[in-house]
Amino acid sequence: VPWRHKAPSSGSAPFTGIMATEKLKEPSDSTGFLEAAVKISHTSPDIPAEVQLSMKEHFLRRAQRMQRQTTEPASSTRHSSFKRHLPRQMQVASLDLGNDYVDADLNEQPTSIGRIKPELYVQKTQETEDASKNGGKTCGKINFSLRYDYENEALLVNILKAFDLPAKDLCGSSDPYVKIYLLPDRKQKYQTRVHRKTLNPTFDESFQFPVPYEELSSRKLHLTVFDFDRFSRHDMIGEVIVDNLFEASDLSRETSIWKDIQYATTESVDLGEVMFSLCYLPTAGRLTLTVIKCRNLKAMDITGYSDPYVKVSLICDGRRLKKKKTTIKKNTLNPTYNEAIIFDIPPDSMDQVTLHISVMDYDMVGHNEIIGVCRVGCSAEGLGRDHWNEMLAYPRKPIAHWHPLQEAKKSEKEVGTP
Repeated sequence: VPWRHKAPSSGSAPFTGIMATEKLKEPSDSTGFLEAAVKISHTSPDIPAEVQLSMKEHFLRRAQRMQRQTTEPASSTRHSSFKRHLPRQMQVASLDLGNDYVDADLNEQPTSIGRIKPELYVQKTQETEDASKNGGKTCGKINFSLRYDYENEALLVNILKAFDLPAKDLCGSSDPYVKIYLLPDRKQKYQTRVHRKTLNPTFDESFQFPVPYEELSSRKLHLTVFDFDRFSRHDMIGEVIVDNLFEASDLSRETSIWKDIQYATTESVDLGEVMFSLCYLPTAGRLTLTVIKCRNLKAMDITGYSDPYVKVSLICDGRRLKKKKTTIKKNTLNPTYNEAIIFDIPPDSMDQVTLHISVMDYDMVGHNEIIGVCRVGCSAEGLGRDHWNEMLAYPRKPIAHWHPLQEAKKSEKEVGTP
């Protein structure tokens, strides 16, 4: 190196001596310059040649990677910040600096700040799934028993006790009681006595619902827990809905059941269900929706019945392209239709459309009312999406399912005509 043969200046005698010593020890390979440059400082330890080579290769790879990244499309600011920090962490972790760089007094372990920990995401996913299965926030537990009286053809419901209810009063307690329904019938309801100032009430009260045994499979038990308030509206604590009365036993003997009380502020209303089949012919581009029947519809008239019909709308990009309707069935909550509704949809447009099914109540005077709605399509949720995908997976084959009706949103409460 030319500068090493120059005469030393007035203040550089020690520096020149170090340089001359290192020149005698300098190896003949290309790493001599790096080693001499590093040894200028007395405080820097010796770095082995293989480590220096690995450092050089690492920086070359990093430079090549940065050149490749210049051709990638720009991402959001949040993702750019994440990418800007990630190579720096990778660089520190990939360098093997030896034991000389470890401070024996601190004895610190390498940290993983900024690194992705998959186990954290798995745990969060499991917690989210558990919360969705449980229906969200719970408000204690309730214990009740069920038994069917074959002689009197009645379902016996015994409300036993509740545990760990939330406090609704300022004094840190509640005055709980329970309402009992056997859906879809809401005309017959029972209520327990009010228990004052307790979060763990013991009710031990029995109620009897006359119902034929063969109808139990289509009935649901609805328990609603309230906090009694003498001077204002009673506060709802939560509710329990038992969809399958035979989930614990055949009801031939008394069966005790514990259920979590799900948080709710208003009583949920069972709107009923609609059964329809979907069939698509790709060669003809024809979608056939056959409305089969409905069951347990909500009564909309003062007579305790409804005049239901089904309206099906074809939606694309938020706009209604077509709508078709079934006939009207008078004075019934369990109508049977077996009517086919056909739409012409090209195969390449099947992932862009949604079917909006509305069960309506016809009113001769005034506006028709919406009993409930459901949706099917690629952009639908839950059963609506699954039913649509099953139809596409099995073309030319009718696929039928029951769909529970949901409360219509304000934007969907359009005025219908028969």
